[in-house]
Amino acid sequence: MRSYTLIITLLLFALALSCKEQAPEAGTQPQDGKDTGIITLSRQQFEANDMAVNVPSEMRFPDVIRVSGMIDVPPENRVVISAVYGGFVKRTPLLVGDEVRKGQVVAVLENPEFLTIQQEYMEVRETLPYLKSEFERQQTLFEEQITSEKGFLQAQSAYRSASARKSGLEKQLTLLGIRPDELEPDALRSEIALYAPISGKVTQVNISTGSYVSRASEMLEIINPDHLHLELSVFEQDIGKVREGQPIRFRIPEVSDTQYEGAVYLVGSSIGANRTVKVHGHLKEEHIATLMVGMFVQADILVGADENPEAESPLFLALPEEAIVSQGEGHFIFVQEGSSEAGVRFRKVKVTTGPTALGLTALTEAGNLSNSDLVLVKGAFLISDMEP
Repeated sequence: MRSYTLIITLLLFALALSCKEQAPEAGTQPQDGKDTGIITLSRQQFEANDMAVNVPSEMRFPDVIRVSGMIDVPPENRVVISAVYGGFVKRTPLLVGDEVRKGQVVAVLENPEFLTIQQEYMEVRETLPYLKSEFERQQTLFEEQITSEKGFLQAQSAYRSASARKSGLEKQLTLLGIRPDELEPDALRSEIALYAPISGKVTQVNISTGSYVSRASEMLEIINPDHLHLELSVFEQDIGKVREGQPIRFRIPEVSDTQYEGAVYLVGSSIGANRTVKVHGHLKEEHIATLMVGMFVQADILVGADENPEAESPLFLALPEEAIVSQGEGHFIFVQEGSSEAGVRFRKVKVTTGPTALGLTALTEAGNLSNSDLVLVKGAFLISDMEP
């Protein structure tokens, strides 16, 4: 009985060993463009994971530098309104997003100190004619040697001190928006109005009615969006390729895949702390209405376009970056083989990738893939580890 059991065991072991030798090695990688098997998804799985298929695009990939940056405006188009003197906010009619015109009242402050400055100015203004007259009289007497030098110098000092004080108070009143020449004893005021120095839109409001703002507090920010531009950061190793006039293609990844165009206008001359150089780009006029200050952008600078405009780069099939998954040292896509009410079948294909621009990656080797094949462009990573 034991001999019979031993024979059966040896036969089973030999059969298992034979099957193992005939199975393909798990680590074997397929050739470029070769199938690795069919993966089937139910219609419920496909729709529940918000998957999508699309055909590859045909696109030329010129020599580009991929950079990031933001939509910005020149310094003169961005204004922060601060309080020259502290005070309580009596009125502020604006909200974020409101449009303002140059010279429009944006806030009203109230402070008893404003009355003190006006009072001191009027006192000096009324005293100055007497001090001037006394100075001129002492000067005449001194020149005729009728009075002492000490009396002349005292009158001179009093007059010049009052003149300097009057000039200083005039400047303070001007900063407060009060015209010194119109100031009268019965027209003193404890309120001052702050005006918009430029036209534009309110982007920040840091005050509310009744709150107290101290001197130099940032109360509001106004931005004039008439001169939007690109502020890009180019790494040190790439800046030598960038020159004025080179085309820029960019998109706002958080908003849409719409492609916008611009051109390099200025290249910075210093390297920042993060080893990047600022590049200033101008936009085409038709884009300005749809963009906002502060938007994050991903951009491609076409660094070879100005050297040889007639040269045309090769045409590649291209897919969105999320349609290509990486496994080990290989890149794969999923080509739709069929679709029915029961489910969707995908063929896993190894590809070789090329340059990337504006969210699309070129396929330099993709077997017999054509521009009419449907490829899984959304949700590929969800099935990348599934076994065929």
